[in-house]
Amino acid sequence: MRLFTKLAAAAFVGIVALAGVAQAQDIKFFRIGTGGAGGTYFPIGGLIANAISNPPGSRPCDKGGSCGVPGLVAIAVSTNASVANMNAIHAGQLDAGLAGAQSVTQGYNGEGKFVGNKKDKVRVIANLYPEDMHLVTPKGMQLKSLKDLNGKRVGVAAAGSGTQVSVRMILKHYGIEADEQELGLSQSTQRLADGQLDAFFYAGGTPFAALIQLGSTKGFELYKFSEEERKEINKIIPYYVESMIPAGTYESITYDVPTVAVNGQLVTSADQPEDLIYDITAALWNDNTRKLLDKGHAKGKAIRPETALKGVLIPLHPGAERFYKEAGLLK
Repeated sequence: MRLFTKLAAAAFVGIVALAGVAQAQDIKFFRIGTGGAGGTYFPIGGLIANAISNPPGSRPCDKGGSCGVPGLVAIAVSTNASVANMNAIHAGQLDAGLAGAQSVTQGYNGEGKFVGNKKDKVRVIANLYPEDMHLVTPKGMQLKSLKDLNGKRVGVAAAGSGTQVSVRMILKHYGIEADEQELGLSQSTQRLADGQLDAFFYAGGTPFAALIQLGSTKGFELYKFSEEERKEINKIIPYYVESMIPAGTYESITYDVPTVAVNGQLVTSADQPEDLIYDITAALWNDNTRKLLDKGHAKGKAIRPETALKGVLIPLHPGAERFYKEAGLLK
């Protein structure tokens, strides 16, 4: 896991300085695991961290200041995403994190990659947004079916990511024997651009910054999953449902891309205090947070209270549950 290192350290020094008379012990740091810098978890995690933070000395919410949790400084931490975040939250190495619904549910139940290694301390704060599966190929390359990946050099996402778990299930189901390479999104785009990869998979909220950059330089194509493939994937991985990446999501992609998607969720540990998670949940759905999400990232607009409980298959954290009941979103 990589913090923002020097930049983060400088930011924290600034926060403490701005706090003025606030004592260091008044600050509670809250670590949120995200994903790689070129994906969507990273910027979305940063927006959430900003929204729920309210360092000592900040202006009050009703006077134009932060509407986060008083005394809280949330930190977005770059990680290998879903599986890594589930492991770290359960172990107490992170306070919260973003993870795909598949990893969340399988981790809690001790299934899939988590067989014999249950993460039953994990609890949900909120469902966030759908994460679309991208199968990226070089500009001009067209695959007739997934089986065309046989024998090719294929990026299967980073070790510790939910994407990799799903991709390997898909490849196995179709009997595809590829030269599998474990790579994060930024590494995948770079190697595709350099001709060292024939294709790569990555699931996340559109658009990816790394793909925007790739599109402006080398260009790329997105594979259109057939209706039969989408239904078949849903059978083997029920968490993945049919989806669509609309034309123009990436400037260089001028056609609609049928695909599959899994929901991304914000999770924490059952060990976190109920009042703290209640306050964090309230801050997440504050009107000021709505503005941050809408302006901060294209996928932020999809993070809405009416879908906060959609696809949640494990227990909510008691603090989050109390908030949703009081808000009339949960009976």
